[in-house]
Amino acid sequence: MQTAKITARAHTNIALIKYWGKKDEKLIIPQNSSLSLTLDHFYTDTTVQFDENLTKDHFSLNGKDCEATKVSAFLDLVRQKSGLDLPARVISVNHVPTMAGLASSASAYAALALAASTAAGLKLNKTELSRLARRGSGSACRSIYGGFVEWQKGHDDQSSFAKPFIEAPTWDIKMIAIVINAAKKKISSRFGMQHVVQTSPYYPAWVESTEQDLVLIKDAISQKDFVKMGTLAEKSAMKMHALNLSADPHFNYFEPESLEAMQAVEQLRADGIACYYTMDAGPNVKVICQGQDLKAILAKLKQHFRAEQLLVSAPGPGATLLERN
Repeated sequence: MQTAKITARAHTNIALIKYWGKKDEKLIIPQNSSLSLTLDHFYTDTTVQFDENLTKDHFSLNGKDCEATKVSAFLDLVRQKSGLDLPARVISVNHVPTMAGLASSASAYAALALAASTAAGLKLNKTELSRLARRGSGSACRSIYGGFVEWQKGHDDQSSFAKPFIEAPTWDIKMIAIVINAAKKKISSRFGMQHVVQTSPYYPAWVESTEQDLVLIKDAISQKDFVKMGTLAEKSAMKMHALNLSADPHFNYFEPESLEAMQAVEQLRADGIACYYTMDAGPNVKVICQGQDLKAILAKLKQHFRAEQLLVSAPGPGATLLERN
């Protein structure tokens, strides 16, 4: 027996209000709710087929055979839900640097959730898909949707999922990813979160302030108040990285060029151009701006970085099926 071969695409998302730390490591229940923007430039295409002729799961990423342990654990959730007890072949192509702080795991597991569940015969709605994707990578639950997306922290598997806030924004928002280092980061997000939750004396304040920031940024987005939105996003990122510096022992994801990028953005603001930076668990800096200012911002950044390091995105769509055969 072979199932249909299903291909799905999901885009990365960048959190404007960050999630950093879990209440439940197994179920990936976060300590705080978060809000993100799905991007059109970065995405993952994943093909899944269950096949009785296989003796075990096979996984390839970007044309190379890879260890399938994590993918198999995720597929076990799909097999449990569907009652289908067959190995699968998973072929994934990341159109985003992997494990470099550019949210590749978000697009990867969102695409895998949609492709695998469909191949297994499940007809999950978007809330169910979001819950499933969360079990692979927390931020993946947000990549099921396009535009601005809120991840409700919840308290268990059923109540923790993402929902669209403004799924098709008409606002001319852009995000410039400054790719400083596309290599795999030395400290994984999972370890970084665990270490911060366990050792930072400031962690309770982070949870409390982040919930307040979420309310404020939703209001700013609703009002199309770009300055307020950008200020809150930048503050959230810096508070997250401050947690890493306050851990014991401390750690950070910054590289010299990360600081150079942040200083360039601050100088642009001093010159009267509204733009703001954010960073996830990696050295790469993302610049939030408006389309009207894109040309001027890129001209400034090209004084510091090569053109190929500057990747421009706009709000992107949610996860979609590409092919069934």
